[in-house]
Amino acid sequence: MHPFRKAVEARHEAAIEALLADDVVFVSPVAFKPYPGKPITAAILRGVMRVFEDFRYVREIADANGRDHALIFEATVAGKTITGCDFLHVNDAGLIDDLMVMVRPLSGATVLADAMGAQFDRIQREALEAGQGDAHP
Repeated sequence: MHPFRKAVEARHEAAIEALLADDVVFVSPVAFKPYPGKPITAAILRGVMRVFEDFRYVREIADANGRDHALIFEATVAGKTITGCDFLHVNDAGLIDDLMVMVRPLSGATVLADAMGAQFDRIQREALEAGQGDAHP
C-alpha cells in the first residue's frame, strides 16, 4: 500500500503533507491552471477531505520502478457518487512531486467544483498562512 493512500485513509493531515515535495504540482480535476507548491497542495487536500464523504480507495496500480502510482477512489459529494483517480509521481527522495486528480462523471465533477469553490477562500488563507506567496487559481 502506498504511504499516501495509507495517510489519506487514516485522514492524517500531517502525514499527507509530509509526503509532499516542496515543489509538488497539484493538477485539479476542475481547474485549468495547476497549483504549484506544498502549502497550496496541502490546503487543497484538506479541503477535499472536508467535502468528500464515504471516501475509499478501491484499487492501486504502480509501475515497475515504483515512481508512478494510480490510486482509484470512490466518494460522495453533496449526494452525488463520483469515481476518481489520484495519479502520483514521486521524486528521487520518495516525495510526491506531481499529483493529478481526475473524476467522473461530469455531473460529479460539477458538484465537486461547486463544493471546492465554496472552500477556496479557506484554502487560500491556509496556504498563505503556511507561506505560499500566490494561492490564487
